[in-house]
Amino acid sequence: MVEFALAPPPVPVVPVEGEAGGFPVRRILCVGRNYAAHRREMGGDDRDPPFFFAKPADAVVPPGRDPVYPPRTANLHHEIELVVAIGAAGRDVAVGDALALVYGYAVGVDLTRRDLQNAAKDKGQPWDSSKGFDDSAPISAIRRWSGDPPQGRISISVNGTVKQDATVADMIWNVAEIISEASKLWALAPGDLIYTGTPEGVGPLVRGDTVEGEVEGVGRLAFRVA
Repeated sequence: MVEFALAPPPVPVVPVEGEAGGFPVRRILCVGRNYAAHRREMGGDDRDPPFFFAKPADAVVPPGRDPVYPPRTANLHHEIELVVAIGAAGRDVAVGDALALVYGYAVGVDLTRRDLQNAAKDKGQPWDSSKGFDDSAPISAIRRWSGDPPQGRISISVNGTVKQDATVADMIWNVAEIISEASKLWALAPGDLIYTGTPEGVGPLVRGDTVEGEVEGVGRLAFRVA
């Protein structure tokens, strides 16, 4: 039996829709600038291979809990995303085989300290503090899935006003391509979550804002910024 110097931290868990068991989160990978209109609003206009950044597993905010507004920022942004839950291991997976790794899908919000991100970009520094902070990955329950990925509407509203409204089919790199590319950089494993990018219309949140997001056919996510 292994003895620990400290009590090991709990494993972050996301509920699975309609099931008693939860999905244990191993790590979170995120895709940047994967919708053409959002790429343009952030200063780019091309189809480079998808680039990834990461959030720690304990950044997850499961449904029923509200994220806390983070310190050291005056410009917290919402980014609504389709989330892929990985249920099988894979390394260097071909695009045609990639969907076999999918356990299910969820609705996620990539919360971003935009002011810190912009400062890091200006200095050529990493994005960790702007993307991987506490409570930066709200997520809905995971819906088990087989077959073709969701392609429908993806949207988010703040205090009842729609801020982002697009379709998942607008992604530059589709789910299979994202999984395939990620598997060339990491050995994917059950418990991995991939946030697949956000459409145009990202914008600020303040304490007390009520946020509601939806991906058609996948589910809804709602929280209040605490």
